[in-house]
Amino acid sequence: MHYYQFHIGDYISHTRHLSLMEDLAYRRLLDFYFLHEQPIKHRDAARQIGMREHEEDVMTVLNEFFISTEDGFVNPRADKEIQQYKEFSEAGKRGAAKRWAKPPNGEAISPPNATPIATNNHKPITNNHKKEQRGSRLANDLFFPKEWEQFCVEQRPELNPAKTFDQFKDYWISQAGQKGVKLDWFATWRNWVRSTNAPKQNPADIARVTVPMDNRPDPALEKIKDDAKRAAPIPLEVLAKMAALRAKA
Repeated sequence: MHYYQFHIGDYISHTRHLSLMEDLAYRRLLDFYFLHEQPIKHRDAARQIGMREHEEDVMTVLNEFFISTEDGFVNPRADKEIQQYKEFSEAGKRGAAKRWAKPPNGEAISPPNATPIATNNHKPITNNHKKEQRGSRLANDLFFPKEWEQFCVEQRPELNPAKTFDQFKDYWISQAGQKGVKLDWFATWRNWVRSTNAPKQNPADIARVTVPMDNRPDPALEKIKDDAKRAAPIPLEVLAKMAALRAKA
């Protein structure tokens, strides 16, 4: 799809909070999405739009304006626009075929399909536009969900799940305005875990939780016991002198 409607006023009112790089990332993501008419892959999303050095800005925009699925990031509003465009094009072909005495399934020999005409009713492509899908802020008292921890362990075993969650929670609770509102917080967590900025597991912690427990005695403790057995007893005269010194003190 090489054309999509764009309402400047509505776009500005819903993206005023974005930084320059976030705004650039959003526009490029929209262009990429409409051009290819397919979900944006989770991996290398920044590279696909030529912003590999601004991966954090790209992920921020994806989390706010797109929905993460198994096939990649999708935008329901954009999908609706693409479907309407296809229906419009098919209707134009059928009408042209009829005017030029062609069968309904024939190729029209009229000029190329006209692009849809933008109207004042066009709305910006945002997830929170649908009343049935309202976003929310991350709860301050949210405890680390088991499902979230399991995802982190399976996808990024080198990370410390608890520290990663603490960083995630502190970051999003501190976000003001619309930036701190998400439609699907589990999807936001999955994207966070996939990023490269999360705290990594301490090798010492890995050793402590991965070394199997058994009934073998601790070597260090056994050495202390052996040293105690080999130590010579203190002579009686030395003990007497020590007692005299304590008495004088």
